[in-house]
Amino acid sequence: MNVENKTVVITGGAQGLGLAMAHKMASLGANLALVDMQEEVLQAAVEELSQFDVTVRTYVANVSIESNVEEVFDKIVEDFGSLSVLINNAGILRDGLFVKVKEGEVVNKMSLDQFQSLMDVNLTGVFLCGREAAVKMIEADQGGVIINMSSVARAGNIGQTNYSAAKAGVVAMTTTWAKELGRYGIRVGAIAPGVIRTKMTDAMKPEAKDRLVKMKPVGRLGEAQEIAHTAQFIIENEFFTGRVVEIDGGIRL
Repeated sequence: MNVENKTVVITGGAQGLGLAMAHKMASLGANLALVDMQEEVLQAAVEELSQFDVTVRTYVANVSIESNVEEVFDKIVEDFGSLSVLINNAGILRDGLFVKVKEGEVVNKMSLDQFQSLMDVNLTGVFLCGREAAVKMIEADQGGVIINMSSVARAGNIGQTNYSAAKAGVVAMTTTWAKELGRYGIRVGAIAPGVIRTKMTDAMKPEAKDRLVKMKPVGRLGEAQEIAHTAQFIIENEFFTGRVVEIDGGIRL
């Protein structure tokens, strides 16, 4: 798919990887619908993207709330007429050990809230946004592409029971949706990044960052632009569907 003059919806699109993908899509001539929870970061993103001759609209929503998601996708179609691409990028981290033991005694355990709140955003949110995007694409009868953001942590990672479970579920939904939606001209793919350089990694202690770098055969962290380039590949390659692309520099968790 060529995204020029098409509408691309990006959840969590006002910062981090979402904003990097917004830059890439805008550079290709796509109009953007950015969904986030914070009005101020959305407006900052609009200013940053003003260098491109495309339409950028913003929508404040919590992707884990069904009514929010339904209203936002109705509004996007009302504003743009249709949508061609959804990048399901919104997500949170709530890391912690499943059970923490000190000197033979259990001193803490992952709370249900710590587990469920992450699943609500990282898995249920992907489900809700993917469902509404699929409905709008089918109603428009123009096909489309859905990209779900997973992680290499989907294979399991210490301190990330909740995150790993959600990201594994995202890949399972990706494969299922590709099989169900292909008849409507909708392709579905997933991206599983490794550790990408962000404001959070930039703020890490040097020794911690060095450990991450040494784990990667390429000898560095990933760049947000490399994830954006992967999204472009999935959108443009008409034979790609039902698969996950790991962009991790060769790291194995």
